[in-house]
Amino acid sequence: MANAGTKNRPLSPHLQIWKWGPHMFVSILHRVTGDGMAFAGLGVLLWWLGALAGGPASYATFQWAMSTWIGMIVLVGISWAFFSHMMSGLRHFALDVGAGFELRTNRMWSIICPILGVVLTAAFWALLLLR
Repeated sequence: MANAGTKNRPLSPHLQIWKWGPHMFVSILHRVTGDGMAFAGLGVLLWWLGALAGGPASYATFQWAMSTWIGMIVLVGISWAFFSHMMSGLRHFALDVGAGFELRTNRMWSIICPILGVVLTAAFWALLLLR
């Protein structure tokens, strides 16, 4: 009876038995930032293009909205999503070519990717605001 010892085991792994690690966080973050750019980024892009086509008054309204604190949070959030998504995308690319599967290397790059996303976002906005 081969099935007697496996009667109470789940058929597939469930979230309750996984040991959460940074690799899982960065993978989920990759999906979330991609969706965020698709929805929020597309909305801001379409608004910007509509404001350009609408004339000076429309564009002035767009500039005003994006220069408020809420607009700045949206713009910084979209740029953070871009840089975080890019860093984790590069990590996934390295994994796709077969590199970085060692546990220490995978864990290290899983921790570094979100940090690089924040650093690149800060550098991007510092470059924009300080020039």
